Amino acid sequence: MSIYKEITINGLWKQNSGLVQLLGLCPTLAVTTSAVNGLSLGFATALVMAASNGSVSPVRRFIPSEIRVPVFILVIAALVTVIDMSINAFAQPLHKVLGIFIPLIVVNCIVLARVESFAAKNAPVPSMLDGFMMGTGLALVLGFLGAMRELVGKGTLFSGLDLVFGPAAKQFMFTVIPDYHGFLLAILPPGAFLGLGTLIAARNWIEIRRSEKENLQTPQGEPVLSH
Repeated sequence: MSIYKEITINGLWKQNSGLVQLLGLCPTLAVTTSAVNGLSLGFATALVMAASNGSVSPVRRFIPSEIRVPVFILVIAALVTVIDMSINAFAQPLHKVLGIFIPLIVVNCIVLARVESFAAKNAPVPSMLDGFMMGTGLALVLGFLGAMRELVGKGTLFSGLDLVFGPAAKQFMFTVIPDYHGFLLAILPPGAFLGLGTLIAARNWIEIRRSEKENLQTPQGEPVLSH
């Protein structure tokens, strides 16, 4: 269980792909104009990562090292095609909004990186958990960044939820700031850079405070007397 706990903590916090490894910045900066868009693409990526890790791990010993990268990309491309067609079938309005960024999951650095560094060396169950947790960590960053930009840019939260769950979901959109005229910079690409920088700074600050507390709580050793 300690292995699974470590995988979970690494994916969500210690090795978070959006805040620590800084992989997959293209969708992070382009899609996060709203919380719904960010979470949707993030969880699609998490599903692809879990499935690709789970597919590669059982056959890793049968793949020659010389062709492992093309094989990995082929597996990822097949799974992304399934996800892309599923979103198009069940949530076509969302598919139109996310557009090219769903197929671009194939070339997302974090997907191939986890297949190469973890799934190709570990058993299927830990590999699937690693892929899902790394993807979930990215999804949380995309969702939180999207919520920040949406709130500052439009004064709302969860706008576009009807793209996923149908027209009935419009009632769950929150207007946080009534009669808000918007702040265009937050919706534009510079707002994505500023928002991501703020999240990275906040995480680093939390880590610094935590390490300082641990150092204060650690008992100091006895001083060594010199003769």
